[in-house]
Amino acid sequence: MDRGKKGSKIHLITERTGLPLSIGISGANLHDSQALKPLVRGIPPIRSRRGPRRRRPAKLHGDKSYDYDDLRRWLRKRGIRHRIARKGIESSTRLGRHRWTIERTMSWLAGCRRLHRRYERKAEHFLAFTALACTLICHRRLTK
Repeated sequence: MDRGKKGSKIHLITERTGLPLSIGISGANLHDSQALKPLVRGIPPIRSRRGPRRRRPAKLHGDKSYDYDDLRRWLRKRGIRHRIARKGIESSTRLGRHRWTIERTMSWLAGCRRLHRRYERKAEHFLAFTALACTLICHRRLTK
């Protein structure tokens, strides 16, 4: 791994059909596992017609980069069931039926030319363009 890698990463949590729930950006040299907690905290309350608003997801799927005991304990403490592949034990192919939704949403984001290459110096501006692209994705999906 190259610690001096330049660029940005977009971190994303989606719901089952691929609609973005929480987004974040970080430097390309930051490990993915460090972005999980802020993303989960950033999920807005979900309005429901039945019962109170849900403030957290019921289940979270993740690949091997999130295989850390402290993350598992943190998710368990928040009442979120997790399905995270274990390093050296499981292959990520079992998560394929869930992972494709994230990959599809990331490809939708990659279709936005402004996000393909980062032109903005400030992270807030890049995050705003990313949020705008996620809003467009939600609008396109929900108007179908």
